[in-house]
Amino acid sequence: MLSRTIYLTLIPVFAFTPNVALAAPVSILPTEPPSTPLPQVPPPVLLIPQLQPLPQLSGSQIAFLRAWLGDGARQGLPSNTASADLLTGDALIRAALDRASALHRGRLDTADFLSIWALRPPAFDPLPGFMTAVNEDRLSQWSAGLAPRYAGYEGLRRGLERYENIRDAGGWSALSAKPTEQEIRKRLRVEDDAVTENEPITSAIQRAQRRYGLEPTGSMGSRTLAALNTPVGNRIVAIMANMERWRWLPAELPVDRVQVNIAAAVLTVFEGDRPITSMRAVTGRTGNETPMLVSNIHSIVVNPPWNVPTSIATRELWPKGRAALQAQGYKLVKTPDGGERIVQPAGPESALGRLKFDFDNPFAVYLHDTPARARFQSYDRLASHGCVRLEKPVPLAELMVQDDATLAGRVQTLIDSGKTQRVTLPKQVAVYLLYWTAFSSANGAINFRDDPYGWDKLLATKIEASTRRAQAVVTASREP
Repeated sequence: MLSRTIYLTLIPVFAFTPNVALAAPVSILPTEPPSTPLPQVPPPVLLIPQLQPLPQLSGSQIAFLRAWLGDGARQGLPSNTASADLLTGDALIRAALDRASALHRGRLDTADFLSIWALRPPAFDPLPGFMTAVNEDRLSQWSAGLAPRYAGYEGLRRGLERYENIRDAGGWSALSAKPTEQEIRKRLRVEDDAVTENEPITSAIQRAQRRYGLEPTGSMGSRTLAALNTPVGNRIVAIMANMERWRWLPAELPVDRVQVNIAAAVLTVFEGDRPITSMRAVTGRTGNETPMLVSNIHSIVVNPPWNVPTSIATRELWPKGRAALQAQGYKLVKTPDGGERIVQPAGPESALGRLKFDFDNPFAVYLHDTPARARFQSYDRLASHGCVRLEKPVPLAELMVQDDATLAGRVQTLIDSGKTQRVTLPKQVAVYLLYWTAFSSANGAINFRDDPYGWDKLLATKIEASTRRAQAVVTASREP
């Protein structure tokens, strides 16, 4: 089992590990590796086959399942049984299997996923485990092992309980445009138990700003005010959405990996399941969203040219005219169909910078360097066309090749040669692009980021619709 404690400190960012043999022969680049289609995963098992012999439940097992079904809110799931205490027979078992599937691999059917949500959960059939648990009278143990066993998920579960208590106590009042220090301190204390009367108000505000991913100025600017005035119900939606995304992950993550939090625009490197370094990133702006996906980095391109995607060329470059493009150093290359494509040659001004980290995916996205360094100083770093720009690409590349005697310490030398080369990694490195808008810290505090793509609310809507469909199935199967 993985060491989960690391997720309490670095939940938002996801990463890579270098301590594996990442040697790499250098070869001349075939510029664009082929992409791979999205995996096709069967939908979760929500219905019991009509001919399946079902187990007979004892009275105590019936009571346990009814209580368990009525407690779904603790796991961030809308109740799919409005009257669990009335369920019997097939309807009770169907409801239990549906809840098991929702806890283990998420509430959504495969058809509910956007194509850009390419991180598909593994298929899961809850029936065999349920049958065994009934026969061995171990329903409690069975149900306890269904939810993700990551500390990050558990941190959100505890956070959900806290924010629902805040909601039930009346939430918090919106601050005025010019709140007093006392009003600010009172509002901060709702979410932060560490706020005291003697602490400088600037320190308390900075702590809140860090939780919200804002520049920690210690003063009440408009963005800080907006974050504090976000209704508690919106925070609960964010927590529940991110709990659902945790369910899409496999039971164990590779201990050596690169993880990117798209919403926070941060990359973290994990080695041996331990975060060893992180860096700022730039991720896709709204309209050019960075997809959620999992893949493997198989090579690094040194001094990469940029084959401009057709969509970007059509929207942003061709309108400038051929002469202007050529004056800016772009090359116009004939295509087999008689058309032209735009290529930006390798060099210091290339949009891809000096390094590109390649991994197969159907979106033609990758990690890469950039000559536009100023954006890394900003707290607003959703500005790319969907790829992930890196603050420290050379150190990342060095981590990946550090165990190869012929390449260790030579990444900058390869760059300085000016040649376009592909460094092939003999051992591929897992890369996860994930969208975390709520995550827990080591002290249990819940951190929030903006939902720039609107995926939290969309996911909540899809979960509600899926829950209603499951409810209809259970209702139709009730015994008279």
